[in-house]
Amino acid sequence: MKLKLDLHDIYNKGGEIDRALRGVIDEAVAKKAKLVEIIPGKGSGALKKHVLRFLDRKDIKALYHRVEKDSDNFGRVFVHFRWK
Repeated sequence: MKLKLDLHDIYNKGGEIDRALRGVIDEAVAKKAKLVEIIPGKGSGALKKHVLRFLDRKDIKALYHRVEKDSDNFGRVFVHFRWK
């Protein structure tokens, strides 16, 4: 199962971005999804940095296996989960 979060609509609303990110991570954990695709878009890179900082938080990092920055598309980040 793969979940997708597109941040284009809320790119300038900091609190909503964090809530959306937390929501998709929590949904992935609840549904035992293997992958979450987060699309911050290309732009200046500020939103992507925000996403990566969020994912690097200790409480969030404990929930997933690894983060992959898409080498083909700068505006996309993959969060991989590993379930037993």
